[in-house]
Order: sequence, then C-alpha cells, then structure tokens
Amino acid sequence: MRVYVPLTLPGLAQAHKAGELGPGPLTAYAVTPVLREWYVSDDIEELEYAALNRAAAASLRLLAGDPGAPRRRVVVAVDVPDKDAATDPDRGLDAGSIGEVRIAGPVPLAKAAAVHADADDAEADVTAAAAALGAADQGDEDARFVVDGAEDHELLWFGVQEIPGLLG
Repeated sequence: MRVYVPLTLPGLAQAHKAGELGPGPLTAYAVTPVLREWYVSDDIEELEYAALNRAAAASLRLLAGDPGAPRRRVVVAVDVPDKDAATDPDRGLDAGSIGEVRIAGPVPLAKAAAVHADADDAEADVTAAAAALGAADQGDEDARFVVDGAEDHELLWFGVQEIPGLLG
C-alpha cells in the first residue's frame, strides 16, 4: 500500500540522517475505504492524489506548530505492507481524518518511492496559510481563503536520491 507521510524539512532531515521515518506510530494518509467514499472516484491515480493532498494539509499543520521550520510542505510517499497501515475506527467519521492511517513502527527511508515538496515560490503562501490555520479552523472565511492559497500550489516530485538537495 502506498502511504503519504506528512513532514517538514527538519523532519525530512532527521529521517535522512536516521535512515528511517519514525519512531512510530506514524500518521500517514492512504487510499482508505472512507477516502474512496468521500472522493467518489474509482480512478486510483485520482484517489492517490487525494491522499497526497490530505498529507500536504497535515504537513501544513506541522508547519503551523513549528514556527522555526522552513515554510515548505513535505510529504514522503512510502510503500508498506497493507497490514502495517491501520485505520482508527473511532476517527473514521471525523472529517479531519479522512484517509488517515497509522503505522506502528519506523519505516526505512529506503522504502520511500518519492518525496513531494513545495517549490520555493510557494513559501509566501504557505507561510500565510500556516499563520491563518487556527482562524480557518474556527470558521473564519477569510482565513480559509488564505489556507486555500497554499493548497493551490502543487507539490513537486523528487526522487529519494534528491533529498540532500532538498535539504540544501
């Protein structure tokens, strides 16, 4: 199963140094039955794109909680055995957890298929979105518009061998 693990650039640096994503449990996003129902599509590429976007939103939340992190969303795509990605039945109906899975232990970075990250030109919008996230969560429509501005930026695809370049 392909899962999408939300990170920040410091989190990616730590994973690169350790050679693994972890320690567990890790929160990731995948094509789950709830995501399939929510997205209403049978196209696996569209569903995986939706899971990637859910992880990008979670990465934005990580940035909001870490003011010192560079303002670029980061998602690592990793292939894990289906049995290793568990959904939480108690959170299944929570809109914020659509597509969310838990991975109990660390995942070797060697299992990563790709890294997705914002381009440098997204930094201003991601910075504003991270700052506006709390107000957007409280129903502020103007803040929601600012958060949507970050979501307008497509994450770029990087091979795992390109991680050192991403970390600069």
